[in-house]
Amino acid sequence: MAERNASSPSGPRRRQLLAAAGPGAAALLAPGAARAGAAVGANASNYPSKVFRQKTEAAALKLMFGKMPEASAAAKLTAPRIAENGAVVPVIVDATLPGVTTVAIIAKENPFAMACAYRLPPGTSPAISSQVKLAKTTDVVAVFESGGKLFSATKNVKVTLGGCG
Repeated sequence: MAERNASSPSGPRRRQLLAAAGPGAAALLAPGAARAGAAVGANASNYPSKVFRQKTEAAALKLMFGKMPEASAAAKLTAPRIAENGAVVPVIVDATLPGVTTVAIIAKENPFAMACAYRLPPGTSPAISSQVKLAKTTDVVAVFESGGKLFSATKNVKVTLGGCG
């Protein structure tokens, strides 16, 4: 596939346009994005990066939350029953829990269990769509922190073609 460049009939790429326009361009395109980016940058040093190096679900959850979740019908996890390619597995999580502050997705059999984690500002919907990499067939767990408690939903995903590992 031929790569587009600034002189192509399609025009410049989005990144090139944003770089040329300067830091204010992102605020013009998505006013909330600039504020969210600033908040993440300010809190980046507080983020527990060691969580993403834990090899087990229990170790990652203990380090991040200090406790284990309880299964809940209010926590939702949608993922394919069979993933044809473990490198790109779509996962959708959501919850009907009040005041969700953190969402984490764990792949129990991955070399590092924590696939991703999100801290949510107050009033933010806990609905998240992502793609995770799965090393092999495993349980995928969505964990939601609400009211100081942890709630989870689990689904087994069978991987037929290699992912991470």
